[in-house]
Amino acid sequence: MLLPKTFEELIAEANQKALYVKLIRQLNKDFLYANIDLDFEDTILPETLKLQLHEIVYKLIQEKFADYLNLLYIIDVPEHKIKQLNGDDTLKLSEDVALLILLREWQKVWFRQQYS
Repeated sequence: MLLPKTFEELIAEANQKALYVKLIRQLNKDFLYANIDLDFEDTILPETLKLQLHEIVYKLIQEKFADYLNLLYIIDVPEHKIKQLNGDDTLKLSEDVALLILLREWQKVWFRQQYS
């Protein structure tokens, strides 16, 4: 599986394979497992999803770091990818982490679709 490099590529592939709604549902499921009260609508626009996820990750980093770490663990974002990010700018870091979260969720949805 070759992962998309950008948010736009990810959304294009998810729409092409008709898996966008499953991606949203997977996000909701993992946020629920992490005890973060968040529920994206199935009809959320991709740009709105990107902005809201970015905002949530930023707030978690700033205000609830333990919950942020728990979320990364629940979603299973690779630790080495997080360590590669530059943590000097929290706003940029949260944007990059939001993309990593979406990419990992995409992997889960894609694999489930391929092998079920």
